[in-house]
Amino acid sequence: MLHLPPTAKLFTANATSMYININTTLGLQAINNLIDTYHKEILGNFPKEFFLTTLEVIMNNNVFSFGNTFWIQLQGTAMGTPAAPLYAIIIYGYHVKNTNTTNL
Repeated sequence: MLHLPPTAKLFTANATSMYININTTLGLQAINNLIDTYHKEILGNFPKEFFLTTLEVIMNNNVFSFGNTFWIQLQGTAMGTPAAPLYAIIIYGYHVKNTNTTNL
């Protein structure tokens, strides 16, 4: 059984079609903010600009195959990249923290 203090509040959040609705500019702002906020915990030689540029290239140039055809994703997060889940979580948290709303 879960025991919580009397003042505890429980809540849930659900994001619908999160990956395809994430704006790359917002995503890069969120990652940049995260790096700046936690700069003391990140190695001093972390290549921030290279990382952000690489992430922008990945998120803006996602080419994927479906059957025997190839497609480029024009909107949202590159769903096939391993970076996508954590990227989406960071952006969702950044958005909620900075806008007081859950609508991306």
